[in-house]
Amino acid sequence: MKKFSIFLLFIVALVGLSSCEHDDDVVFVAQPDPEGVMFTNTFASNYTLTSQVSGNLAERFVWNEVDFGAPTTVTYELQGSASSDFSSFDVIGSTSQTNLGVTVGQMIALAEDAGLDNDPNTEMPNTGMVYFRVRAYAGSGDGNALEEMSEVVSLNVTLPEVGEEEPETKMNLFFVGDATAAGWNNNNNNTPMFRDPENDNVFYFQGRFAGGDDVEGFKLLEVLGQWQPQWGGTDGVLGVNPGDTDDPAAFSVDADAYYSLMVNVDDMTYTWEEVDESGAATYASIGIIGPAQAGGWDADTDMTQSEFDPHIWYINDLEMTAGEFKFRANDDWADNWGVASSALSDQSNYGSGDNMTAEEGVYDVWFNDLTGRYILIPQAEE
Repeated sequence: MKKFSIFLLFIVALVGLSSCEHDDDVVFVAQPDPEGVMFTNTFASNYTLTSQVSGNLAERFVWNEVDFGAPTTVTYELQGSASSDFSSFDVIGSTSQTNLGVTVGQMIALAEDAGLDNDPNTEMPNTGMVYFRVRAYAGSGDGNALEEMSEVVSLNVTLPEVGEEEPETKMNLFFVGDATAAGWNNNNNNTPMFRDPENDNVFYFQGRFAGGDDVEGFKLLEVLGQWQPQWGGTDGVLGVNPGDTDDPAAFSVDADAYYSLMVNVDDMTYTWEEVDESGAATYASIGIIGPAQAGGWDADTDMTQSEFDPHIWYINDLEMTAGEFKFRANDDWADNWGVASSALSDQSNYGSGDNMTAEEGVYDVWFNDLTGRYILIPQAEE
């Protein structure tokens, strides 16, 4: 009986070895995708391009996933050209994802290649067309002949002539969701993220999120009162619905705690980690002081403390004049924040002698006393 068992094990092992050798002989042959590749997002009727916001996202190009019928990497290459025949073109970028962002500056470069300028004293037009297409190819190397090319899309662009440029506008991101102060209300004085002063596509926030098993989480909106564009994320990867695709998954929040969030809408990534703020000071009041507000250096304009997070402060529709300002606590200089900056969003430093500079306008102002970050969001004057 023992000999028979050994013989049986030998037969099973031999069959397994034969099966493995057979699997190794399987050959996958990549084939063209009959569906091809095409853009799936809707484009604006015109793109107004100003150099002041060259780092802003002008458009996120989205396309379908290509299947070459083989276990191979698929690389997507977004190309831009000044001519519809693509006799010459720029490679905007390559990715393994099905989307890629294009900045205002990259579009301006294509517009200038197309012969446009914003000088009213030249005969060159300031309005014209630029062209884009996406190439999908098998593998990660450029020499693979198996590829799919999308149809060319033409976008109308305008370079406002000098003296006619529109006021500076920047992208904002606002929190919405049952883990946030606003709940699932898209126009409820939603707390914004704080934009990086050097990179308009990077945003920061550190504060309380009300997480738990029965909480869906939160998303990010670009425009208050509108559900799209809408941003979400999973495992460090951002998702977005610009207005014509499915909504992304909500950011999940495990516990009611304080977290640090960084979002990069250019490379579609985010970081998220719990932080300990138990040693942070809390303040009875925080105000804005300086000649940019009505009280000058003599009196503060008090901000409102968030009932959801005691470290978040805001004031709506503040009329500011061109001038300097700082933040300080309890109507006293013992606790104050400042930085030498004219950016609409920046990070001030505790105890700094430097002052921020504002331009004349009406703003929603938000301040985080944990990090010193602040943002001035321009509002339409009535």
